[in-house]
Amino acid sequence: MTLIRPDLDSLPAYVPGRAIPGALKLASNEVALPPTAPVLAAIAEAAAGGNRYPDLGVVALSERLAAELHVTPDRIAVGCGSVSLCQQLVQISCRETTDEVVYAWRSFEAYPIVTQIGNARSVTVPLDGDFRHDLAAMAAAVTPNTRLVFVCSPNNPTGTVVHRAEFEEFLQAVGPDVIVALDEAYHEYVTDPEAADGLPLLDRYPNLVVLRTFSKAYRLAGLRVGYAVTTPEIAAALRKVCAPFSVSSLAQAAAIAALDHAGELLAACKEAVGERVRVREALLAAGFTVPQTQSNFVWLHLGERTADFAAHCLAQGVVVRPFHPDGVRVTVTTPEEDDRFLAAAGSFRVSP
Repeated sequence: MTLIRPDLDSLPAYVPGRAIPGALKLASNEVALPPTAPVLAAIAEAAAGGNRYPDLGVVALSERLAAELHVTPDRIAVGCGSVSLCQQLVQISCRETTDEVVYAWRSFEAYPIVTQIGNARSVTVPLDGDFRHDLAAMAAAVTPNTRLVFVCSPNNPTGTVVHRAEFEEFLQAVGPDVIVALDEAYHEYVTDPEAADGLPLLDRYPNLVVLRTFSKAYRLAGLRVGYAVTTPEIAAALRKVCAPFSVSSLAQAAAIAALDHAGELLAACKEAVGERVRVREALLAAGFTVPQTQSNFVWLHLGERTADFAAHCLAQGVVVRPFHPDGVRVTVTTPEEDDRFLAAAGSFRVSP
């Protein structure tokens, strides 16, 4: 008798962006700038109490988030990054191996992993021709066995967003008996006025969960802190299945300090927005297929040439993130680093 679940042999591995000494890493959507001085000071102060357990209830951060988002604290659940909250959503919603989790593909690579870990079944729906979520097809894929739907906007790795009107139509089509998680990890980079924003919809759709993170715009990827905003009932369930003390004291203190100094941090997002436009236009001019992005990265649709392009960039000292055989995701960063990538991309023959 085996001691380990046999299905884990087929579990897809989460593949982090490669870090190679001396090479420019544009594979993980990290922000090039470090945390600001006040955030670093808060981290240092919290580190002095490293002999004590962190606040299990994440009370201070939850209250700070609630004030920021104009909701009550009982509607907040904080987790060890939004990835952890994705797994917790599967845990609270799926009971049987026949239970289904619906998501677009290609989308965030953690979705199939957390679904299988939760003993549920993945139901994937292809992106449309514009590399966007096909919400009508996703609604049609919902069955009586569906327990959870992930909608990633901006979508990782293509950078495209779902729009407000179509998302509301989707919520109405899905109905109130299925949890819908709107994963907004890159929310702070969105400039499209038609893009869906989950927070104003929470009161009308009690099955909606909005996921956000401090990893990207707030520059705290290494400290792992994300949060969900939803009904008190769903938030309470998420807290029940959260690993105790998984949000460290350093992460909690850093997140509060980041919120207190959000102006400086979010100002850098405007620079990223300008750079993503410049980078995309340069890639389009070079003959690449690049959808309009609302995030801090661009998507190059390369199909079977994905691995060749990634290898070509690596030979030029630039690490990108290939998703073979679909395309390559590249983080938008500083003008100098973006120019290094554009030089590497410009020397690649788009047509073999």
